[in-house]
Amino acid sequence: MERNSFVKMHGLGNDYIVLDSELIDFKLTPGAIRRLCDVHYGVGSDGIVLKVSSSKADFGFRVFNPDGSEAEKSGNGLRIFCKFIYDYGYTKKRTFSVETLTDIVHAEIVETKNGKVLQVKVDMGKAVFASHLIPVNSDEPEFIAKRIHAGDREFEVNCVSVGNPHCVVIKDYLDEAEIMKYGPLIETHELFPNRINVQFARVISEDEAEIIIWERGAGYTLASGSSSCAVASMLVKRGLTKRDLKIRMKGGTLKIQIDKEWNINMTGPVSEIAAGILSGEMLEDLKDVML
Repeated sequence: MERNSFVKMHGLGNDYIVLDSELIDFKLTPGAIRRLCDVHYGVGSDGIVLKVSSSKADFGFRVFNPDGSEAEKSGNGLRIFCKFIYDYGYTKKRTFSVETLTDIVHAEIVETKNGKVLQVKVDMGKAVFASHLIPVNSDEPEFIAKRIHAGDREFEVNCVSVGNPHCVVIKDYLDEAEIMKYGPLIETHELFPNRINVQFARVISEDEAEIIIWERGAGYTLASGSSSCAVASMLVKRGLTKRDLKIRMKGGTLKIQIDKEWNINMTGPVSEIAAGILSGEMLEDLKDVML
């Protein structure tokens, strides 16, 4: 990797710019993040994955939303990060640990072709249902099957953390226009002090469900690994599916496994889109948007 180089990858249409913190000559401020993610003035992406040093795991990982905010964790971002680490020679091991902002996860390179990663399995940690840990501003021990108002509508919501906060709405049908309208209202609801990721979910069978996603800090998203984990956990919690299931999204399908202690494993594809070096003009622009 050369200085100021980047790689752009996607997991089921959820795309990220990947950077190595030791190889960039600018600070990754909120302004710089917004500029890089801008489809017209930057590289364009759903967020940025940053490789950082770690004293607790093999590698350190941070992930940022296109609005400049930092997320605790990203399932697609983690799979992309693992592909980057393996494909670009940071490790030859097919299993390794990654420190996120909230915990340490373990990854396994499941499938490769011509030395490039195609499928990654990631231990996503535990599903947590305690309201104060998600967090939800409620005295209820768990915020499951509770009704809230968002705009002119009432929704039955189910809240869970998988390292970042999620609000799952179980539906008989899925309507993209509905989540585009009410997703941002639920995301910023006063119940959720750190805002929240929103999923509308429909059970297809005991081992399959489909979801649409409003992602905190990013908006409507084709796919989300952590959202898939959150929905799967909640469907198991509510007794609606088995513990081994497929989550279908607009961008594709992830396999989710949840054990009896609520540990989550996620398996899915990753692909590289492009690799390059940020131009001198781009670097100058980034210095001008450091706020």
